[in-house]
Amino acid sequence: MDAGNGQAGERLSGLLETGSGPAAAFVTPEDGVTISYAQLADRVEALARGLAGAGVRRGDRVALTLPNGPEFVQIILAVTLLGAAAAPLNPAYTETEFAFYLEDIAPRLLLVPAAGAPRAAVTAAGTASVPLIELAAGAGGQPELLTGGRPAGAAASYEPGEPGDIALVLHTSGTTSRPKQVPLRQRNLMASARTIARHYQLGADDVSFCVMPLFHIHGLVASAFAAMGAGGTVIAPRRFTAHRFWPQAREHGATWLSAGPTLHQMILDRADADGAPASLRFARSCSSPLTPAVLERAEAGYGVPVLEAYGMTEASHQMTSNPLPPAARVPGSVGVPAGAEIAVIDAAGRFLAAGESGEVVIRGPGVMSGYLSNPAANEGAFVEGWFRTGDRGAVRDGYLYLEGRLKEMILRGGENISPAEIEQALLAHPAVADAVCFGVSDARYGEVPAAAVTLSQDVPVADLTGHCRERLAAFKVPTAIYVLPEIPRTATGKVQRRRVGEHIVGTQAAG
Repeated sequence: MDAGNGQAGERLSGLLETGSGPAAAFVTPEDGVTISYAQLADRVEALARGLAGAGVRRGDRVALTLPNGPEFVQIILAVTLLGAAAAPLNPAYTETEFAFYLEDIAPRLLLVPAAGAPRAAVTAAGTASVPLIELAAGAGGQPELLTGGRPAGAAASYEPGEPGDIALVLHTSGTTSRPKQVPLRQRNLMASARTIARHYQLGADDVSFCVMPLFHIHGLVASAFAAMGAGGTVIAPRRFTAHRFWPQAREHGATWLSAGPTLHQMILDRADADGAPASLRFARSCSSPLTPAVLERAEAGYGVPVLEAYGMTEASHQMTSNPLPPAARVPGSVGVPAGAEIAVIDAAGRFLAAGESGEVVIRGPGVMSGYLSNPAANEGAFVEGWFRTGDRGAVRDGYLYLEGRLKEMILRGGENISPAEIEQALLAHPAVADAVCFGVSDARYGEVPAAAVTLSQDVPVADLTGHCRERLAAFKVPTAIYVLPEIPRTATGKVQRRRVGEHIVGTQAAG
């Protein structure tokens, strides 16, 4: 478990020092522009002074909603250089969602792109009275901060951050209606990046192709920070498209990539006649379960080992992973400990022997010390210094096998979705008297959200879907909404979402 207020560990700025000055840190494949580690350090320093000039101080939070690309990572490093915390937000959020997160985060400012800023974010910032600062392309490729359309003034000096400072504030959605704030310290993130680099034997010659969104812990820590921690290069497209992966990966010599199973399938669907790049040495899959059939297809399509891993936000991403050859990679397993110690407990909190099934618990230098401002969640989140993942599994012969989630979260292609959030959106419709959301199997995304409602007045299901689209990001909108006369509940009034979903889907299939 994270030691809390101690200072052991490394500053995140250590990522700037790993690679040699002229070595390539980032490549943007759309234009072939390369940013060296020396240029990266200069740009991060300039951004840090600009943010300090805009009033950002140690301990502050900076919300940001930016597209992928080197600038995203530069801003994260600049914010943490000041000892402040970055709070990246999905650009696809609706105005309602941006408003919630800005209120919950209470940032010093919201950073948006000068061109193409999400209208929902700008509107929500105005409603929440959060100052806006824009990121623009400056002279020579140096990102420039703008306030009111003018260059922000730079501070002459600033108080630097420490390893124990919170570097990222991310939200994780569980089965409760209010997402929890996950604080990750600089030392947590550095420990995770270093461990991932060691596990996959990354070096300065390795080139990561970043296909995951950088506002997601998977993309930021695995695809970017781990590569930088080894002094390697990150191919960072500003807009990833699967059909461009193959020629871009060959052109820039990609040696590895990490993605969720859904993205892997999209990439493999668009493979071209020239085949996989000869430089590729492995692929990594994380964020949702990788079926044996998809694993077999991926290894055939990439022509290299595909290693399934297990990660979560609260652990600064990776906890276990299948190893590189010649060690055994086991289909159906998420591998061996590679970032955290792993144990399994029963419902009473007793530790179980190898092979016995129970709740997976973890501890290690990447694990958070507790959710922010949420004592109720923290009370049940830890047992004897171990963090409870909410996942059921067993360890056999040193490999972890996951058996399902104890929590009722829906995992759509690697995106965590809270059923309660969708239920609240449906209940906001005047015709909806009751609602329950659940996950259903999907061939492409693994799982997608569906819902059942009872109505106080007749209304077309299409109206309910449109109502959800106005309040939820597209990936959260239920793919199907069933109208029932009554939603089954237990004797104590609770809804068992999974059982309701299984009953409805089973009834539909039988009909």
